[in-house]
Amino acid sequence: MSRFLLLHIALFLSVTTPVRAAERSDSTKTDKASSVEELAKKVRPSIVVIHVGGRDGRQEGLGTGFIVSADGLIATNRHVLGDGRPLRVETADGKSHDVKAIHAADRKLDLALLRIDGAGLKPLELGDSTTLKEGQAVMAVGNPHGLHNSVVSGVVSALRTIEDRPMIQVAIPIEPGNSGSPLLDMQGRVHGILTIKSLVTPNLGFAVAINALKPLLKKPNPVPMSAWLTIGALDRAEWEVQFGAQWRQRAGHILVEGRGRGFGGRSLCLSRRRLPTLPCEISVMVRLQDESGAAGLVFYADGEDKHYGFYPSAGKLRLSRFDGPDVFTWKVLEQVDSPHYRPGEWNTLKVRLEKGRFRCFVNDHQVLESTDDVYTTGRAGLAKFRDTVAEFKRFQIAKEVPPLALSGAAVMRISKVLDEMGQNKPRAAIVERLAPEGTMGMQVLRERARQLEEQAKKLHRLAAAIHERNVLDELTGVLRGKEEDIDLLHAALLIARLDNEEVEVETYRREVERMAERIAARLPKDADDKARLAALDKYLFEERGFHGSRSDYYNRSNSYLSEVLDDREGIPITLSVLYIELGRRLGVRLEGVGLPGHFVVRHVPVKGEAQLIDVYEGGQRLSREEAEKKVRAITERPLREDDLKAVDKRTIIVRMLHNLLNVAEREKDQEGMLRYLNAILAVSPDAAPQRGMRALLRHRTGDRDGALQDVDWLLEHQPEGIDVEALREFRRLITQPEK
Repeated sequence: MSRFLLLHIALFLSVTTPVRAAERSDSTKTDKASSVEELAKKVRPSIVVIHVGGRDGRQEGLGTGFIVSADGLIATNRHVLGDGRPLRVETADGKSHDVKAIHAADRKLDLALLRIDGAGLKPLELGDSTTLKEGQAVMAVGNPHGLHNSVVSGVVSALRTIEDRPMIQVAIPIEPGNSGSPLLDMQGRVHGILTIKSLVTPNLGFAVAINALKPLLKKPNPVPMSAWLTIGALDRAEWEVQFGAQWRQRAGHILVEGRGRGFGGRSLCLSRRRLPTLPCEISVMVRLQDESGAAGLVFYADGEDKHYGFYPSAGKLRLSRFDGPDVFTWKVLEQVDSPHYRPGEWNTLKVRLEKGRFRCFVNDHQVLESTDDVYTTGRAGLAKFRDTVAEFKRFQIAKEVPPLALSGAAVMRISKVLDEMGQNKPRAAIVERLAPEGTMGMQVLRERARQLEEQAKKLHRLAAAIHERNVLDELTGVLRGKEEDIDLLHAALLIARLDNEEVEVETYRREVERMAERIAARLPKDADDKARLAALDKYLFEERGFHGSRSDYYNRSNSYLSEVLDDREGIPITLSVLYIELGRRLGVRLEGVGLPGHFVVRHVPVKGEAQLIDVYEGGQRLSREEAEKKVRAITERPLREDDLKAVDKRTIIVRMLHNLLNVAEREKDQEGMLRYLNAILAVSPDAAPQRGMRALLRHRTGDRDGALQDVDWLLEHQPEGIDVEALREFRRLITQPEK
């Protein structure tokens, strides 16, 4: 979930630690304590340096780890690894080891385990972090600012839970590079992994309790480096990067940071799609982290140094021609200010290419036009300059890109609604009139500001409600019609978009299509179902590293198919949806089976017996007995025939929404609960228990009319099991006048 609270308290350091060591209970141990000097000498052979590479091959970060198994498991923080970065471990003897796999990782707990080739390494013993006492002496060995094997000591200040993470507050100095350092008691047992430092005082920091690492040791989720290096990577079939910098992809967006090797920090990301015949248009939405930067569109690129560029630069809109590799071959054709450019926000850039000219637009307003015709062929794509950090989405090449701007009539309609809500901005004349009033005038202005802030909150809530309505309308449209015509992938991605309007559904749809194409390309034309499923399993679990979420199972991210695709981690139902959709594209019939508490997939061959598959466990084939064992472990009852029935796509979507509803209920998030109930009832309007729950929530949150609508529906339909008298009493309660 969100880390904002944690970031207010502390600052991430640069590295973390993977773990796997011999576990021993130390609750009754009374080993003789060592001095700091003796202990440092003892543990230093187990401390490693983790080197994190950039996408250009240079070192980007440095952190600490420690050995937890003699055969090469290293523990560190997850944040040390970044996403898809090359990793190298330097052991205390100065030897360098390439990381072979990310043995296990948990983003929320900020823990990771790395696998290197090793033998005879010296692991540290893992302690029991629940036995720590406030005031107990502790020490750590790490690599602050790259100073290898530096020792710090202090005491345990407190044991805390921060954002559902078990944390140890320590009174010791922590610096960048200490991330991933083991926190040791004076007997040399590891009780925590240093992860963050206080922003308030230099001698206060936090460590993740070592007990949080132990589930990852018992049930790892190995990702080979070949798959790790593709996490967040651009699809090479669609994009080609030139001049370095760090281009990556997440949530359907393209992000870039770091300085390119071209002059002025230039870096290009060119689309492999060909431009259609003229006229045609190129468009992208871009947002700069800092308006002093520069990033936007390029077109007519030759694949080397020559191209045109249209982009915001230091708040202005610039059209340039690049004729070579240095500043002497760069020409600014035109640069303008535009009131239509919105600093700090998403802006849509568009270039319309026509015979003999091209026109440049920002947010559907033409700002530049040129007849420069030095280059008339080439590719289109994205560019960034200097140290710009930028984000792109919705890159398009088409004969015509539809405008995004609202029509004049729509603007008038919306403005009228806002006027009716009392949305009036203060006028300068009011300020002039109130200024002579001194303090009283300031108080009046501040009261007006407070009112506007309240109105802004209402508008944000209104915008969120409209987004929810639009997504639910699309979702019900996708689920309408015959079962075989329903696009399960589209519907599942809309659940993610319900909570995050930035999710680009079409981008993820294309990603799944490309995944299926890559699997299919390996298969002979006469491949049978067995061969197709084997190829699917190998690609998904071994090569790409998709796995079941272990220690962070109830994170909402596991129910968002977009984030499952990004992080390659999910719960049974989301992983099953992906498996079913890939299988369908490979010509394999797969169906969902809603075992109580554990969703699985069933392969139904043309000939032969059906086979249950547990996607959460890496595609494990299940016998009926094994399925019953899973059901008994969760429900303490035997497996029933109804449990083995295939579920339709609408039921799958409702079950995904119920998972989110349960998480929101656990977190006491009433807005989230209402959102998921709205979605469930949009898909299944006759779901009486959910309608009753929504009536209660609406009443509790002050939505009297909404609560009455649900109550009246229940009274009219009177579904089986309803207590009509209790419902009528609830209605009388709702309709009582306020005192």
